[in-house]
Amino acid sequence: MNPSRPDSSDTPAWREQTLVLHGDAVCSHGADVVSPIHYSATFRAETAEQFSAMATTARPATFYTRHGNPVHKRVEAILAGLEGTESALLTGSGMGAICTTILALLQAGDHVVAQQRHYMSTAKLFSEILPRYGVQVSFFDQTDLDSLRAVLRPDTKLIMVETPVNPSLSITDLAAVAEIARARGILTVADNTFASPLNQRPHDLGIDIVVHSATKYLGGHHDLMAGAICCSNALAETIWKMHVTLGAVLSPMDAWLLLRGLRTLSLRMERINANALALAQWLETRPEVEQVFYPGLDSHPQHALATRQMRGFGAVVAYSIKGGYAATQRFVTALRLATQAVSLGGVETLAVHTASMWASSMTEDEMKTAGIEPNFIRMSVGVEHVDDLKADLAQALEQAARA
Repeated sequence: MNPSRPDSSDTPAWREQTLVLHGDAVCSHGADVVSPIHYSATFRAETAEQFSAMATTARPATFYTRHGNPVHKRVEAILAGLEGTESALLTGSGMGAICTTILALLQAGDHVVAQQRHYMSTAKLFSEILPRYGVQVSFFDQTDLDSLRAVLRPDTKLIMVETPVNPSLSITDLAAVAEIARARGILTVADNTFASPLNQRPHDLGIDIVVHSATKYLGGHHDLMAGAICCSNALAETIWKMHVTLGAVLSPMDAWLLLRGLRTLSLRMERINANALALAQWLETRPEVEQVFYPGLDSHPQHALATRQMRGFGAVVAYSIKGGYAATQRFVTALRLATQAVSLGGVETLAVHTASMWASSMTEDEMKTAGIEPNFIRMSVGVEHVDDLKADLAQALEQAARA
């Protein structure tokens, strides 16, 4: 057997709570209730004809795990269903997904457009790496569509967006960007990591390609690294050819952990969305807090847009501590329940002092451009009881206020 990649047309129109549990049923080929881990780098053919078919099939489930793996196909079927795309493709990390996609679609001499504010590594891809290979890059303010229109050119091939933005939580109008791009024949790519497909579906708003760091919400337990690309069958095959060459491969074990994480995604997101909104509202009442940034708050400058294109507002709450850098350092040091660690979207609450985290890899000007102030906290809210989280933050805020 060498089953080809299933696409979302094989999956019934289940609601997301059912889809995460049964969206990979099309990939089942045995009596296992829980998917087995196909921990093999290579797969056997019974005949010369079968080997030829395996070797020449695009995105096979069984040939060589760099090309694909049966566990990959299960995860891809669920992700395509969640994002509403024809197809999905897995990679070894979120940046693997982004870099593979961009490199598959561009060549020297092309012009691309990206937001001024992106995840740090995405920003470096566009500002430093692509220009080294002859790709011309322009940037726009993601909160200003006129800024986007001003940098588009007749030879623009692709627009890259991210919303909400890491770490400032600015919102990009996905439907408007897609409309502007479609009228000019420009491909669009959206990083949906900070929202998750349960809170936001960029493809429904006209975006061509949706990418994820599946390390975050999709895995949900801080125990794997993975990336995902959701798009049409034709684009997936084009990107897969680059993926095979670059080799940003997801291991069968991490693919299986991702599959297991997806089973509880809808349950986790329900609690995470509720906890994060409650904490953001509570933080606004605290005298030690200068400002709170969360798309679900009425005070967020783009709350109306966020409400229009999102169903929930996600785990990440950003806020600034009164007293500057030193007080912010005291705050994170005093945390007991929330953990000082990078990443987001998992079951545990994580909090980081962003200026401290990125000072070694970004200049002061780059941090200002990214919206990172010296007293800025990025917190990824988990599934703990919200009152316990409030108690932990309260004692840490009180210690931060002590000179």
